[in-house]
Amino acid sequence: MPSYIEALNRLQLQAGSDITASSACAVFAELRGKLLAVSERAEPLAAAIVSTLKPEQLNQLALKFAENNTREEAELGEGSARDRLDKRRRQALSRAEMLYGSLGERQLAVLNQRLEQSRFDARIFHGEKLRRQRDTLQTLGTLNAASVAAEKAQIALRGLMERVWSSPEAPYRDYLELMTLESCQTFAELHNSTTAAQRKKAAATLRDYARDFRGLVAQKP
Repeated sequence: MPSYIEALNRLQLQAGSDITASSACAVFAELRGKLLAVSERAEPLAAAIVSTLKPEQLNQLALKFAENNTREEAELGEGSARDRLDKRRRQALSRAEMLYGSLGERQLAVLNQRLEQSRFDARIFHGEKLRRQRDTLQTLGTLNAASVAAEKAQIALRGLMERVWSSPEAPYRDYLELMTLESCQTFAELHNSTTAAQRKKAAATLRDYARDFRGLVAQKP
């Protein structure tokens, strides 16, 4: 948790200046690394929980996956390409305004242009999500059926998380790298188009996030 606070403090300091796509990607990579470290520290607890799962609970998880997949696949087939782009625009606008407050015409123009040019394909992400679900069910099912020792369960769960963070499918890894760079470029262009007041709002938002994390740390026994 302290590492998150440090990262948020650095972001707060950078909020008042222009940024580059490479510096944005460096921040994203840092946060990704911290999340991976958190998941590694949670392995013992996760292994203990997995050892208590019953077959019916795994069946419920599989049913929940299937239910969500059916809904998402229906949504993927709904509407035109323009409808789907409008939905992404609304989502991107909501996220941006959480950080900067209301966007003006200049920022909206940047956001719209970047989204129009994006190579985003929801079906590719959905396909990877299905792979992760199959991997999760297979890994948990194997651990549950074999009643393996805690150490072996941790190793298996670590492997599962590694495959979540870095897909074994090379085409998906290449696509994710492309989309990550695209996101960094979009974030940098949007940030560099903001006003002094919007950057001040972003710094305040990041400061509030850091304060909330410090509160959580202080509450830990």
